[in-house]
Amino acid sequence: MMLAGIVVLSACAQAKKDTPLEQRSAEQIFKMAEAQLANRKSANAAKTFTEVERLYPYSEWAKRAIVMSAFAYEKAKKYDLARAAAQRYLDFYPADEDAAYAQYLVALSYYDQIDSVDRDQGNTFQALQALRIVIERYPDSRYAESAKLKFDLAIDHLAGKEMQVGRYYLKRGFYTAAINRFRVVVEQYQTTTHTPEALYRLIEAYLSLGLTDEAQTAGAILGHNFRGSVWYKDGYALLTGKGLEAKSRGKGNGWLAKVYRRVIKGEWL
Repeated sequence: MMLAGIVVLSACAQAKKDTPLEQRSAEQIFKMAEAQLANRKSANAAKTFTEVERLYPYSEWAKRAIVMSAFAYEKAKKYDLARAAAQRYLDFYPADEDAAYAQYLVALSYYDQIDSVDRDQGNTFQALQALRIVIERYPDSRYAESAKLKFDLAIDHLAGKEMQVGRYYLKRGFYTAAINRFRVVVEQYQTTTHTPEALYRLIEAYLSLGLTDEAQTAGAILGHNFRGSVWYKDGYALLTGKGLEAKSRGKGNGWLAKVYRRVIKGEWL
């Protein structure tokens, strides 16, 4: 008798499993997608969530399914599809409570594609733009802090790219080209972890060109902001080895002299 009951239940479960999606309710399809997601079948889950939207386009379940499909596609690393779904949600429901999350998913679809500094940085710039929208448009959302962290990491990534190219030029004796790269880090990415090294590399490059005033100015900024870093110790040794000091009068109209006056003397004009 018990065996017969098990067979009946099994048959019912199989019948339910084989029921076409068109004959299921929006809630049933949605929960089916959630189960696929829980079983780490993200790509399948994303497709099932889109079926909710297709079959019940004006339901509340469809609204939820759009953003969930974006999430599932993101998990499946199908970034273009994730971004398209998230953007569709923003187009349809710009004032909805999940709009912040949809925008965050747009940002993630770029951010999660940021590769090493050897690659093109197009995705990094796109991620920064999308993350900025999360930060500025949804400052009180639960995603704002995470967006800020990722924004800073993306900026650091861009600075790392400049440093890589700058080191390449410096090693091959293209000192002016190297200086231009390190300048970007000092002026545009000054809050990143790469700034101390950029200032040290400027000392190297300027000394190689015989521009001792500029080298000393870079050393002065390095000593003022990063005295405890290994880059300052190396820079100080480099300068004193040439009979110079890590200090500057901050005169002149060069870009580094202006940075010196702004950072050390507080002169902004």
